[in-house]
Amino acid sequence: LLDRNLYLGIMERTHLVKAPDAAEAGMQSASNQNYLNAFFLVFFAGTLWSFGALIVRYMEAALSYQWQYLFFRGMTVAMVLIIYLLTKEGIAVFDHFKRTGIAELLGACGLVAAFSGYILSITATTVANTLFMLAAAPFIAALLGIVLLQEKVRYITWVAMIIAFFGILLMVLEGLGAGNFFGNLMALVSALGFAVFAVSLRFHKESPKFTTVALAGLLCVLVTLLIIFLGNNTLAMPLRNVYLSILHGLVVGFGLILFSLGSKYLPAAQLTLLSLVEVVGGILWVYIPVFGIHEVPSGLTVIGGIIVLSAIVIDGVGARQPRPLRACLNGSKRLF
Repeated sequence: LLDRNLYLGIMERTHLVKAPDAAEAGMQSASNQNYLNAFFLVFFAGTLWSFGALIVRYMEAALSYQWQYLFFRGMTVAMVLIIYLLTKEGIAVFDHFKRTGIAELLGACGLVAAFSGYILSITATTVANTLFMLAAAPFIAALLGIVLLQEKVRYITWVAMIIAFFGILLMVLEGLGAGNFFGNLMALVSALGFAVFAVSLRFHKESPKFTTVALAGLLCVLVTLLIIFLGNNTLAMPLRNVYLSILHGLVVGFGLILFSLGSKYLPAAQLTLLSLVEVVGGILWVYIPVFGIHEVPSGLTVIGGIIVLSAIVIDGVGARQPRPLRACLNGSKRLF
């Protein structure tokens, strides 16, 4: 009887020790899956955005209708997000707007800067120039994430960012001189704005992220209206440009939904790095003759594109192995 009780005691003690390990393993598995899903969501967001350069290239007299284009595109983005939120959460969406804080407002302003800078740049310089300057976004986001969020950027992500930077540098090495200072400056403003937006999504992980994007669309509409009327202009532009701006708004809006969904499980630097697939795709789409633009990339551009894709793959492999969860067997502490 003593031996039997001793055996049962040992089994019970063993069970009590191993049970938390099983729970930890389950949480680790769920974390891995969430991380990988987020990786692909943000990757596809970048793929969608890569068609933006092609859409803008179809505009008539692009330099004359930059702000009008931004107005209709911003309105479309806002409508896409508001419809999505109403479908998903109903009237509760209005409570989310009431909960908007400083981080969300800064993120919305950052996204407005990204919207505006992108259009002002790509209509004033080459696609390659604009997209090259956007490569600064991961580095800006990483620095902001370290300072504001105390995020620890993965070693593999730093390596991937450096590889991607040199890949993009190669892609535009021959065409860099074709741009101008204003176009490059506006692209840098766009990169800074997008980095601010990415960091704002991570500031409060449980905050209503989609309201930030919807708010950015509404702010874009207000800002462009103000600029148009202060310049004694009108909203009128060729019907072709109206259709293109709406299409571009749909592409941006759905891409931002995917990007925001993935933001909960990826650090700010990795968010912006993955979205750099927009750079490779943007240059590719304006090159393929079937689209009628045929901006021919150099051999260095092709090599650089392969390098960028390799960097994203390297980062994706790292995404399958997130840092272990810190679990505590003490019942008085929680798993983080």
